[in-house]
Amino acid sequence: MNPLTVLQDSLYFFRRNLSSILMLCLPLVVLEAFSKQLVSNALGEDASPAYQLLVGLLFYPLYTAALILFLDARTRSEQPRKRDLMAMALRLWPTFAVLSALSTLLIMLGMSMFVIPGIWVMIKLVFSEYLLVLEGMTPLAAMRESFKMSQGHFLRIMVCVLCVYLPLSVLEGVSLYILPNPLNMPLSLAVDSASSFLQLFTSVVMFRLFMLIHQPPAEA
Repeated sequence: MNPLTVLQDSLYFFRRNLSSILMLCLPLVVLEAFSKQLVSNALGEDASPAYQLLVGLLFYPLYTAALILFLDARTRSEQPRKRDLMAMALRLWPTFAVLSALSTLLIMLGMSMFVIPGIWVMIKLVFSEYLLVLEGMTPLAAMRESFKMSQGHFLRIMVCVLCVYLPLSVLEGVSLYILPNPLNMPLSLAVDSASSFLQLFTSVVMFRLFMLIHQPPAEA
């Protein structure tokens, strides 16, 4: 499980299925970015970040669950219909939203304790979304199982996460440096949407790791 091999496999998959992932996730990603802009404009720059997190909880579970279901189907060489994926993601939304809220609170709590505990929690919870969507676990059970699954793989997971987040952070910083400031609303919407969509590559990488590490229970 060389991190470089995981990243190469994930990049190959992402590029090969880019059009399907775009059609599946991009509309909700754009709608999420647009909603966040509306909330920000309505409440002003001094508004609590909690409002942005609440908007994210409306959309993130939907397009992430749909993406995970798509990834799982493609590993079985299936080509599911987009509406079927979104219907299943909608049914998963309540429990996925609870999981996202709990994970965010734990990570934020860890970040408030000198950052490192937050990074540790983030890495340990990295498989919880896949366990909830694909194994039908409850949010708390998925979090506990993710802690167990990540044992012995912490460094490998962290390397993969950093190899995705660091280039994306640099790209976002360069775009903000090059583009005019302040950004007009259409340009800001395009930048936010592109940034959020590219971050979905992290889900592809983590799914690849999940498939390599996860051992399904033996049939009776």
